Amino acid sequence: MELFFLFSMGFGKELLLLGLACALGNCVLRCENGFSYNRTTKNCTDVNECSENPLFCGNHSRCFNTFGSYYCQCQPGFSLARTKEVNFTATTGSCHDINECTDSENKEELCGPNGECNNIIGSYWCNCSNGYTNYSVERTPCSKLDCDNFRAEKKPTQLLGGLANIMSMMRNSCLALSGTGSKVKLDGDALLEKLFTETDAMLSPGTPNIDASVSGLLTAVEKSILFIGPQLKDNHTKMENNKIDAQIAVQRGTTRPTGDIRLSSEYAYLDTDWATAAGTRKYPGFAVAALLSYKNLESSVNRSFEMVKGAKENGADPSYQVFSKVVSVVVSNPSTQKLSRSVNITFRHLEDIEESVNVSYICAYWTETGAWSTDGCSKQDSNASRTICTCNHLSSFAVLMALHPIEHTYGLELVTKIGLTISLLCLTLCILTFKFCRSIQGTRTTIHLHLCICLFIADLIFLAGISQTKPVGGCRFVAAMLHFFFLAVFTWMLLEGVQLYRMVVLVFNATMRPLYLYAVGYGTPLFIVIISACVRPNGYGTKKYCWLSTDDGFVWSFFGPVCLVIFVNVFFFIITVWKLAQKFASLNPDLSNLHKIKAFTVTAIAQMCILGLMWISGVFLFQEDPPIAVSYIFTIFNSLQGALVFIMHCLLSKQVREEYANFLSCICTSQKKRYSDLSTTNPSSSQSQGSKSGQQTGESQI
Repeated sequence: MELFFLFSMGFGKELLLLGLACALGNCVLRCENGFSYNRTTKNCTDVNECSENPLFCGNHSRCFNTFGSYYCQCQPGFSLARTKEVNFTATTGSCHDINECTDSENKEELCGPNGECNNIIGSYWCNCSNGYTNYSVERTPCSKLDCDNFRAEKKPTQLLGGLANIMSMMRNSCLALSGTGSKVKLDGDALLEKLFTETDAMLSPGTPNIDASVSGLLTAVEKSILFIGPQLKDNHTKMENNKIDAQIAVQRGTTRPTGDIRLSSEYAYLDTDWATAAGTRKYPGFAVAALLSYKNLESSVNRSFEMVKGAKENGADPSYQVFSKVVSVVVSNPSTQKLSRSVNITFRHLEDIEESVNVSYICAYWTETGAWSTDGCSKQDSNASRTICTCNHLSSFAVLMALHPIEHTYGLELVTKIGLTISLLCLTLCILTFKFCRSIQGTRTTIHLHLCICLFIADLIFLAGISQTKPVGGCRFVAAMLHFFFLAVFTWMLLEGVQLYRMVVLVFNATMRPLYLYAVGYGTPLFIVIISACVRPNGYGTKKYCWLSTDDGFVWSFFGPVCLVIFVNVFFFIITVWKLAQKFASLNPDLSNLHKIKAFTVTAIAQMCILGLMWISGVFLFQEDPPIAVSYIFTIFNSLQGALVFIMHCLLSKQVREEYANFLSCICTSQKKRYSDLSTTNPSSSQSQGSKSGQQTGESQI
């Protein structure tokens, strides 16, 4: 009855009765091993053996409590002895030291071939031979120290004082670290601070011959950072003074580090990864990556741009200047001449200046020979305040601002604006002449009218939008319109050649219906533009001009039809001249008509030569580096072609001159008549006005 009461009180499953002894009415309740009876809760609760007796597991082991029991685990560097007991206790003394130097599977790689492994309780340490070190990190393989890296190639008296001090300090520290063959405790942070102090003194204003020692300084600081990095206490160290800013990251361990590296300062931002920093050679147990920014070194390296491969503008070489702080990227990877993955460096400009026709930005690095070079570096993106560079090798970098000469650009713009303005005025006169001059109306005049209309619109768009490259959509529209109207000009010129051929060969019915002329004159270029836009819509618009791109030969969607028109017209003109010669040699030639056709042919050939020469030079103009002479030839022909068309088709035409004379005589006659009318009517009117005024005066007097 009492046993049933105990279960009914809710002791649960943890309450396990191993025996129930009753004497004189008293019952004794017993719990399982690992549990104890709680009189307050009247329940069996778990016993934490690890807290009650920390020595349950013995030395060099850790105790872990479980529900109703516990288990032991050996600390790193110790292993479990082979005993019959699964859960050993303090009495077994089962955890014993592992001799990594003899029992490890990779014992030969623990300290490397130039290090001696020494076992200690729970661990080991490497004793490196002379010339090798593990940078006081006990369980790190021994790496070779080449202290000759800090040996000055020149005599100390020939070196700049600060640079000689840096080299001497680093060489002494290197020898102290590797010369004794024992563990040498060096303070990497203190050594880094000394390096910064010497660098600050060397870059102070008034230091003589600093420009000549820049390459040596950059190399010495990079080597020093590689030597100091493994000795730093923290995984990330930042140190800054008046002349230099350093961000240093260190990873230590028995396995190669992975993941991204992002180091930033006020002047630059580095984006790379630990695989690049560690390299592919044997891993020494650590990896270092550093970003060094020099605050006032740009003035000392603002020279030696002979190796810079910058784009030319207007056929002239640009001038350069350093436009960011000089930045060095240092990693422990010994092979940085050809990285498997490029590093990205973002530079902040010294001033906020947008790229333009005469300003561009170039990524460059400082070579060991003391000059800037662009090999292996390219610009990924740029705006007014910063430039992102990507490089497949590591060194000291900076952004160069290229200043392109603008004298030729200004001259070309001036010639273009003046010439196209004259051309537009002359084309306006041509359009009015061909539209309203009745004596010259016909198929040929219709062709000339629409040729001038297309040329007028093309020149107007060229003047207003050829250089308006932003926005991109607007630039593409301008390029497409220029493509259409210039093609239409050549199409109407082809129709003129066909018409001349018909006038000579087909004496009768030589006219062509206007509907057919419009269909060919505007339909053909429209068809070509639509096909070109469908095949490659991004081909319209370039970085410099709103014209057809030269990539993949897209520009030949214009030059191809132009060449075809020129060749066909040459064929027609040869036949026309041949037929004219035959007719002049005939017995009864119609001299007046033949002389008229001859004049038409000469003007058509001259017109074709003008437009042909313009676009032959245009083939070279839109290349990457057009010669300045080609630019001027194209600009002159393009800007004056309207004036030349007016001279050839209007001023040199006898019929048109007669119409101009009649028009001017009519204007003069009407003006004379108006003046004579005024002179005959004025007296009477004055008299009448006088009489009226007199009457009015008289009336007023009455």
